[in-house]
Amino acid sequence: MESKEEISYVSQQEAIEIDQMLMSPLGFTVDQLMELAGLSVASAIGEVYSPSEYTHVLVICGPGNNGGDGLVAARHLHHFGYKPSICYPKRNTEPPFAGLVTQLESLSVPFLPVEDLPVQLSSDFEIIVDAIFGFSFHGNLRPPFDSLIRRMVSIKTQQRTHEIAAVVISVDIPFGWHVEEGDICGEGIEPDMLVSLTAPKLCAKMFCGPHHFLGGRFVPRSIIDKFKLKLPSYPGTSMCVRIGNLPETNLSAQKGIFTASVNLEVEENPIDQVELYKFQKWLGDALEAGVKEPHYMVLSTAGKDAKPSSRMVSLEGVNKDGFVWHTNYRSQKAREISENPHASLLFYWGPIKCQVRVEGFVEQVSDEESEQSFSSLPRDIQIRPTVSKQSTLIHGREVLHQQYKEFEEKYHDRSSIPRPKHWGGYRLIPEFFEFWQGEESQVHLKFRYYAEEIDGRRVWTIHRLVPQLAESASSL
Repeated sequence: MESKEEISYVSQQEAIEIDQMLMSPLGFTVDQLMELAGLSVASAIGEVYSPSEYTHVLVICGPGNNGGDGLVAARHLHHFGYKPSICYPKRNTEPPFAGLVTQLESLSVPFLPVEDLPVQLSSDFEIIVDAIFGFSFHGNLRPPFDSLIRRMVSIKTQQRTHEIAAVVISVDIPFGWHVEEGDICGEGIEPDMLVSLTAPKLCAKMFCGPHHFLGGRFVPRSIIDKFKLKLPSYPGTSMCVRIGNLPETNLSAQKGIFTASVNLEVEENPIDQVELYKFQKWLGDALEAGVKEPHYMVLSTAGKDAKPSSRMVSLEGVNKDGFVWHTNYRSQKAREISENPHASLLFYWGPIKCQVRVEGFVEQVSDEESEQSFSSLPRDIQIRPTVSKQSTLIHGREVLHQQYKEFEEKYHDRSSIPRPKHWGGYRLIPEFFEFWQGEESQVHLKFRYYAEEIDGRRVWTIHRLVPQLAESASSL
């Protein structure tokens, strides 16, 4: 994976010259370039958005080559297990466009006129693919594209108000953007994913969504050398490659006492981590919505007596290896984990009507990891686990105050405080996720992810459950 700074971004004129050079003298045809581009787009969608969860796709196609890329992507998405529909209001009847339409019609992929689309596109579709205009477009929007852009912009409003909303994927140039300067009028869409083609255009520098991919594995060496392009290496046999990391979500509690980083490490096949992507997005939504202390979770454990106990703990971090928190190794929860190393976590963010349950196996983190976490804590926070003998009897609060004062005096002239051996981290390795999304209609949605071992590889199976009819406004 390459950072944005290490990638070349090309101007509109350079993009035109690269296309001209590909087709003459290098011998590529428009059909070939569309096929490669459309396959790259469909592959990028498949890397992040599973067809079992994001089933219904609306591909909106413009009259030019960008629209042709969308038609090819729709065909591949159909074969990948999605259910695409096409909106193609200004059909191009010349080859290769006519042939692509025939191919899609033979697969019974529906073509929908603009007037038959719902006012809220999210009501019928989980994914909207913007394949409307490419890098050569200029001028003002004319009907019906002026009304389509308003519908697509409204999707971001739905996301910000935490309604169920489709994700938007743009092909090469987001709808309403200038190819070099981005959304200069503030009236363009804000896609969740951008799939740049051949090489990212200058406007891609302004893209702030979570998923930026490049499709352009076909670019010959002669073009790379002529235009001095810096392009990333493609993993395995993939037709697309991610540019940049998933955004980090920094959690800061009140007064800056607690700071944790949620950093999802991305491997070559990020579809295996789709459940972590979803958790990260919801956690980010909770943070953006001003949910107080969204990193706090209910930790439930049970000892050998099988009696459950629950308490609130602070999530310190999460990545592909699991969810981490710190505690006293002599506490009740630590004793129960030693007797029964299975636990569950529960996150509930009321203002955005979201809940996540996680179940799995619990292990202690390494001493090195605990040392690193302890050393990053503010000095006054480091003293607390040292003087606190968690879950033991105490005669009064003044005892703790006195011990705290004595310890503070003992280490007043030292820059660091040693980590007590009874303090450290635990990691829950997920085996199960359940995502609950509340609805104003009280018809709530649930998605469950189960980890399975297949041929020595961990694979997640996703189940969309029958919508839950709430018995009360707070029913989960």
